[in-house]
Amino acid sequence: MPAPTKRPRRSAKPPKLDLAPKVTPAQSRAAETYEHLLDVTAQVLAEVGFEQLSTNLVCQRAGLSPPALYRYFPNKYALLHELGLRLMQRQNALLDQWLTPAAFASATALEEALTGLLLETYEVTRQATGGIWIMRALRAIPMLQDVRLASAGEVAAQATARLRQAFPEVPLGELQLISRVADSMAFAALEMLFDDPSLDAPAVMRLVAASLASHIGRLQASAAR
Repeated sequence: MPAPTKRPRRSAKPPKLDLAPKVTPAQSRAAETYEHLLDVTAQVLAEVGFEQLSTNLVCQRAGLSPPALYRYFPNKYALLHELGLRLMQRQNALLDQWLTPAAFASATALEEALTGLLLETYEVTRQATGGIWIMRALRAIPMLQDVRLASAGEVAAQATARLRQAFPEVPLGELQLISRVADSMAFAALEMLFDDPSLDAPAVMRLVAASLASHIGRLQASAAR
């Protein structure tokens, strides 16, 4: 009688890494150390990319011991997570500045507002230390994608609310779809500009803005009929 074949053991799922800071600094000195670690992480990230980033490199550059870093952040992904949150918050804050009621007064005004929003988003990301690498990490590292997805959801919700006020005759589902697509197009345009610095940023962003404004105009005309 043949010996029973052994079933291969299922490999255990890797433990989920803790991405939350261990300590929220309450005292000024602790807050300075906390911010110093994030600043240094961004600097190292800009130099070596997220694959080569390590807590040892951050500690060496920051002049701190690993236990000092681990007091605040459990691993390098927690550092990237916090940097990602901050960059997405700075980008998302631009919506209030550009998507005003006046931006929806005409197709031309909307295109100009969208172009301004996209270009300033590009500048905010470009000027942030390690900004493009932070964006790449949010896209490439699975455990960090929740930051990008949450940001996309927030942007889409804000954009949909503004579109709803401007174009109440357009079905809500259409406005939600264009908001999500617009966010994805903007993110893709940013990545393209950073991957190929020879491209003209205003030209790229104006093309994206014109496409979005034209589609919104067609939706409005279709709903009016």
